[in-house]
Amino acid sequence: MTLRSKRLRLPAMQEALAIWLASFLAILGSTVFFRGHAKLIATVCFLYLPLLAMHSRGEDYRDYGVTLRRWREDLKLAALLFALVVPLYFAAYLLFAQLLAHLPRSVAGYVWPYALASHFRPKVPAKFELWVVDQLFVVALPEEFFYRGFIQTRLRDALPQGRRFLGARLGPAFFLTAALFALGHLTIFDVSRLAVFFPALLFGWLRERTGTVVGACLLHAACNLYELTLRTSFFGP
Repeated sequence: MTLRSKRLRLPAMQEALAIWLASFLAILGSTVFFRGHAKLIATVCFLYLPLLAMHSRGEDYRDYGVTLRRWREDLKLAALLFALVVPLYFAAYLLFAQLLAHLPRSVAGYVWPYALASHFRPKVPAKFELWVVDQLFVVALPEEFFYRGFIQTRLRDALPQGRRFLGARLGPAFFLTAALFALGHLTIFDVSRLAVFFPALLFGWLRERTGTVVGACLLHAACNLYELTLRTSFFGP
C-alpha cells in the first residue's frame, strides 16, 4: 500500500459518501423545486463538489483520471465494449416493445408513455449533433469524473482490496461505486433507472483498466446516444 493510501485511508470513505450525499440532495432538491435547472445543477455538483476535498490536498483533475495520456487504449476498449453492448441494448428494446403490445393502455391509472403499437423503424433523433455534444460534455464527462474518477478513487483508498479481472483490479470500491451511481439516478423518481448499475460496471472496469476516465466517458456517451436512437426508432420522438 502506498504512503498516500495509508495517509488517506481513514477519511476516504466518509469523504466519498459525504460528497455523494451532498450532490444527491442538491440534485433532488433542484428536481423538486427547480426542475428546469436540475441538469445544470447536477453538472455543477459533479464537476465542482470534489474540488472541495481535492484542493485541500493540492490535487487536480488529472489525479482522478481526467487525462488523455492513454487515449488510444481508452478509445479502443470503449469501442470494443460498445460493440458488445449494441446487440444487448437492441434485444432489450425489442423485448420491451413486445411486452408493451400485451399490456393494457393504462395500469392502475398509470398511462404508459410509449405507444403500444411499437415497431422498429430506424430513425436518427432530431438535432442529433446537439445530443452528441450534450451527452459527451454535459452528461458523460461530469458524471464519469465524479463517479469513476473521484468517488471510485476515494473508495479504493478506503477499500483497496480486490482481484484482477481482464487487466483491472476490481473490489468492493468498484461495486459500491456502481451502486451509488444507480442510486443517484433515483433523483428523477424513476425506479427503472436503477438498471444503470449494469453499464456502470463497464464504466468502472474501463477506469480501472486504463487509469483514466476518458474511455468510460466515451462509452457512457455512446450508450446514451444509442439508447436515445433506439427509443426514437421503436417509439418515435
